[in-house]
Amino acid sequence: MKKYFIDTSIWLNLFNMEGDSTKGVPYWKLAQAFIENTLFNNDSIYYSGSVLRELQLRLSIQEYARAYNFIINLSNTTKLETLQIDRDLARKLESKYNFTISFYDMLHLILSKKIGAILVTRDNALINIAQENGVIAKKPEKL
Repeated sequence: MKKYFIDTSIWLNLFNMEGDSTKGVPYWKLAQAFIENTLFNNDSIYYSGSVLRELQLRLSIQEYARAYNFIINLSNTTKLETLQIDRDLARKLESKYNFTISFYDMLHLILSKKIGAILVTRDNALINIAQENGVIAKKPEKL
């Protein structure tokens, strides 16, 4: 059984149905296929309050309610509690990389490392920084 921490960008791909089918498989279909595969393989998906907060900021009230219910009702999802030490480490990484990656993304990296999960994201810079810090990070279609 594998562990995955799904970054907000992947959830947004899914809920906003993002991607242009004329350029290949749309991002939302890749996200959907990845989530379906985790269910089929009995893999675990993790998320945090910061993922929910980012979704709340980027989606309408109705869309957020739908997204929230979808995430918490998946049989293989677990919410991680964020501790002060996690936030402190994320702030240090944010500073180390000159604030080129958001605090929330650094927090996702820290939480992934903490539980030994693969960080699933579309952000190439975050993938590189994660790997520099001992975290496997990949796009959903690469998993």
